[in-house]
Amino acid sequence: MPEKLLITNCRLFNSRGNLDKVSILINRGIIEEIGKRGKSNTAGAVLNAENRIIAPGFIDIHIQGAGGADVLDGTVESLKTISKTCAGFGTTSFIATTVYRPGGDNRHLNITAENTGKDLGGAQLLGTHLEGPFISHEKRGMILPGCVCAPSIRIFNDIQSHLNDTLKIMTIAPELDGGLDIIKRLAGSGKIASFGHSNATYEETLKGIGAGISHVTHLFNAMPSLHHRAPGPLLAIFKTEKLSVQVIPDGVHIHPRILKFTFELIDGDRCIPITDGMRDMGLPDGVYVYNGVKYESKNGTSRYFDGTLIGTSLGLIQLLLRLMEFTNCSLDYAIKTVTENPARALGIDDRKGTIAVGKDADLVILDHDYSIWSTIAGGKVVFKKI
Repeated sequence: MPEKLLITNCRLFNSRGNLDKVSILINRGIIEEIGKRGKSNTAGAVLNAENRIIAPGFIDIHIQGAGGADVLDGTVESLKTISKTCAGFGTTSFIATTVYRPGGDNRHLNITAENTGKDLGGAQLLGTHLEGPFISHEKRGMILPGCVCAPSIRIFNDIQSHLNDTLKIMTIAPELDGGLDIIKRLAGSGKIASFGHSNATYEETLKGIGAGISHVTHLFNAMPSLHHRAPGPLLAIFKTEKLSVQVIPDGVHIHPRILKFTFELIDGDRCIPITDGMRDMGLPDGVYVYNGVKYESKNGTSRYFDGTLIGTSLGLIQLLLRLMEFTNCSLDYAIKTVTENPARALGIDDRKGTIAVGKDADLVILDHDYSIWSTIAGGKVVFKKI
């Protein structure tokens, strides 16, 4: 790919009905110019969007696998497969979500750390999200017992030895003894402490937020429900405006009516749709394996054979369209939730999440039916519809 790329005849996703076409000039992976222009000698490639909508590249902050690969495979080839599969669904950046095995094999963490920020052929790997190990056994959901343990500074330091600065998010249950200390360490080092897989009460949740929790892992799932005599974590989450919250808008993990209610209740800047994608993302229905355990993928939903929900096989564009269907939100509003919102939560909104001169050239071009026509990551075309 030449250093320069000119995208012509595209319509900005947030143009509010303005059908004027613009061109975007990319130079060495950075947006250099946005404006009206026709043919231009850029000494580079030209991509004619043919009046299609262009948006910032999507950011998936919670994905275990895709295209038949899983982060737990612990290979560069699997990360490349996930990266390329994500690009086909409009994702230009992702956080590799996985688990830590106390006393077990954690070489997969070294692989994700070593490949963070490298060219994997598709979406860029931004870092790692650990679900656990400091989570509730009662609310571990799809996470196996061998990937759960009590909060421990020794284990936390071992995690750090594998991931160093590439650890971006850790899901933690604040009610566990020692949990607040870990939350303070995470927040103090600039990492995201995320509430999740927790059996915390309302009061325990507030203590966790006070200690530094700033994010919520897959809202409603793997946490107590709201009850009029035991408000639990949900009330604390809803009333704390500084918390960003992940939602899985597939219509299964959260009922569509509850999703709409939540979308209306919390500020739109807080909502971050995730795929919670498994290795079956982009593949046909069938039987697959996660962490040594077989599960069934059917109609976009992944479950263990005992019925436990473990994730989805849906790409981010598919979930974005379901979000629009279930909440009646506009396209530009939905796009903001998978671009600007996650970029802000990760602290990278100075370079990603919006289309602006000087920002990373992470872009997605939507076809006329809102499917993905082309994905550009770091100024390179990493997916193009055939």
